[in-house]
Amino acid sequence: MGLMPNPNRNPKQAAFCLKWPWNDSNPSPCNFESPWLFKSLQNLGLSAFRFASSVSSRKKKPSLPQFEAEQRAFASALSSGKEATLLEFYSPKCRLCNSLLNFVSQLQTRNSQWLNIVMADAENPNWLPELLNYDVSYVPCFVLLDNNGKALAKTGVPNSRLHVIAGMSHLLKMKRPQQNNG
Repeated sequence: MGLMPNPNRNPKQAAFCLKWPWNDSNPSPCNFESPWLFKSLQNLGLSAFRFASSVSSRKKKPSLPQFEAEQRAFASALSSGKEATLLEFYSPKCRLCNSLLNFVSQLQTRNSQWLNIVMADAENPNWLPELLNYDVSYVPCFVLLDNNGKALAKTGVPNSRLHVIAGMSHLLKMKRPQQNNG
């Protein structure tokens, strides 16, 4: 008596199957029924993969018009004839940078007779030459320039908001014109 082939068995069914959760478009020859726990993990993994893909595709590209406006402001500041320019390297994602906006604006208003303040988005790759030239590797970073565009000093690595403000005050004292009281 010989072995009879099983009529219910599919001869083309693979003995080993891999099914990737992100490849739902291809029908799989796999008929493996996984336990409910593995199905939940598979669905969770697929959801995480789709979420990560959607977030990475929505990343904002640096704005060229914004860079051009910042570059024009920088060129205008250097050609204004004022005593100094304070170049602020910032990141739009930096909470410390954002917390300094009002302070920097007030500083510009109080010192507008002799000082220009220009902002530069450090995440925009078009600012790379200046980032390298002024050795900027952190934000916020303020670089004090004389009226010829030569860097005189910069703030240190920011530890706190108060630390950055103290560093900016020190920079401004270096270049602030002396008041004549006579």
